[in-house]
Amino acid sequence: MRSRLIAVGAAACLATVFAGYSTTHVGASTGPIPLNCDRACLEDVMNQYLAAVVAHDPKRVPLSEDVKYTENAQEMKVGDGFWKTAAGQGNYKHVFADPEAGQVAFMGTMQEAGTPLLLSVRLRIELGRITEIESVYFRSGGGGPNNIAGMEQAKIEDIWFKSIPPAQRPSRQQMIATADGYFTGLQKNDGRGIQGTGTYPFTNDCHRIENGSPTTNVPRPANAAPGTINLFSMDCLSQFKMGLYFVVQSIHHRRYPLVDNERGVVWAHTVFDQGTVNEGVLSTGEPYKYPGFNRPASILVTEAFLIESGKIRRVEMIGPGVSYHLNTPWPGGLSGN
Repeated sequence: MRSRLIAVGAAACLATVFAGYSTTHVGASTGPIPLNCDRACLEDVMNQYLAAVVAHDPKRVPLSEDVKYTENAQEMKVGDGFWKTAAGQGNYKHVFADPEAGQVAFMGTMQEAGTPLLLSVRLRIELGRITEIESVYFRSGGGGPNNIAGMEQAKIEDIWFKSIPPAQRPSRQQMIATADGYFTGLQKNDGRGIQGTGTYPFTNDCHRIENGSPTTNVPRPANAAPGTINLFSMDCLSQFKMGLYFVVQSIHHRRYPLVDNERGVVWAHTVFDQGTVNEGVLSTGEPYKYPGFNRPASILVTEAFLIESGKIRRVEMIGPGVSYHLNTPWPGGLSGN
């Protein structure tokens, strides 16, 4: 009888421990997300999240009690910051899903104070609750190439939505290696290829959009002087081969939390350090200078890479200016030094 009472007591104690763990780590006022959350499920979670932000009500989404939330790398409580100022969803909405890793991400426009802004947000889901929210905002006046109004009216190209047959899908490691090659080739860009190989991972029609503004393949101005370099009129490969991005001295805290294997997309977070070097020599031997590019500063970058056959075909980026050599509160990542 005594041993039976001890066993019952032990079981009750264990039940209390596990109940306490559940309450502490995954308690929420809404029902849990299905444990086998597929693409449609993850997209629905993102829709719920954006609607909750606009409603200024975190209780509308199933949050973990210990959810980690950041805005432009600043950690804060869910419900603070943009949760208090969001005025509506925008027209541009690009969602990426990674059921294997329990990750979903959004890149698009939102409304605040009567004007659109750009938002990237990544959600991580564990045990039916949102445990991580990493959001990055680019607002008007944020500097650099940008066209928020243009992104608000833009249409997402159909190539982003192609479903790759399972047998043709590269591994996560292969896709991440391709995306990381972009940053390796961009950091202290010298035109010699990744680690001197002479090659960069781009398709011939690679195109990049940064903060809503095309930064490749832009028609050259009719009044441009012959022989002058027009950076944004070039394609991705030509820019890198010429070594025009020598100004980017370090790309650190590289992370690749989401791989949309079905559609060939890698979602990346990183920090660009620049402004300490504004003069260099291009691969053609020609000296080149960026006027006024002489203040240390960084860019908090979110980048989505569309990859086909091991090469980058499209790049979409949101990146506000931040303090020089920002150290993000998100752990892990590859060093750019």
